[in-house]
Amino acid sequence: MLINIHSLFSSHSGIALTPRNRTIHVVTEFILLGFSCQRETQNILFSLILLVYLLTLLGNGAIVCAVKWDRRLHTPMYILLGNFAFLEIWYVSSTVPNMLVNIFSETKTISFSGCFLQFYFFFSLGTTECFFLSVMAYDRYLAICRPLHYPSIMTGKFCVILVCICWVSGFLCYPVPIVLISQLPFCGPNIIDHIVCDPGPLFALVCVPAPSTELICYTFNSMIIFGPFLSILGSYTLVLRAVLRVPSGAGRTKAFSTCGSHLMVVSLFYGTLMVMYVSPTSGNPAGMQKIVTLIYSAITPLLNPLIYSLRNKDMKNALKKVLGLRTGQG
Repeated sequence: MLINIHSLFSSHSGIALTPRNRTIHVVTEFILLGFSCQRETQNILFSLILLVYLLTLLGNGAIVCAVKWDRRLHTPMYILLGNFAFLEIWYVSSTVPNMLVNIFSETKTISFSGCFLQFYFFFSLGTTECFFLSVMAYDRYLAICRPLHYPSIMTGKFCVILVCICWVSGFLCYPVPIVLISQLPFCGPNIIDHIVCDPGPLFALVCVPAPSTELICYTFNSMIIFGPFLSILGSYTLVLRAVLRVPSGAGRTKAFSTCGSHLMVVSLFYGTLMVMYVSPTSGNPAGMQKIVTLIYSAITPLLNPLIYSLRNKDMKNALKKVLGLRTGQG
């Protein structure tokens, strides 16, 4: 919806940079195009995304319940995993329900405030996920490189503190970029050729060039992505050095197996994330952006519980109990 006005002021953008006698359009809602395809393809797409969403809720919900109900999993590693699974439930829910509604919507509109609200929660939860992956890598570093000191360092209290830091820090990072972008003048058109409210397409709709704001936001994104990533890289560099010093081949295999699941999740999440947000001049076509966004917003949260549970005997046994299956252990 576009409202004609003859003023220098707009309700969302502050002072409009246009002459006083010129009509401008103030954007009060956006059109989120989503996937533009034929009705038959939309039906298939809707069914697949809905199935992925439901399986993601089931898989991550089962992990949360397993960690909560099985006392053997009340250890720092599994407490972090339980919180990570809980995070994934909210992360996928911040975009996928709107995605599903948008597929069959005739107007495909989202309000100005609704767009930036989705922006905030999606990116805040994504940032929290980066922090959790970093803390989980640190936990593996302590377990492998400092096994004798692990119980005294990674205590229950310290683990809870790390969990709280991840959650709070993740939600404190994005208010500044949100405010900066939302205060820019959006005069129309109001069509976002994407499946979520993303900073790249939003910058394309701004009336006047805003290079400083773009630079700040992309620098901010890069810091959030690379900060935890470098921390993860540092932890696993030390882990690799420690493992290579183990004389026994079986010992090296066991040490690597404890890190394998986490490394797979890190590779999957950061691989797609860096394609989208590291370079402001990446020039990815809209179709590729939608596919990559769908992977890290919907597919990755589905695969994470599978990766962690299928490679972990204790988690598999706990999940079997949660799902009412026999573990074979009596």
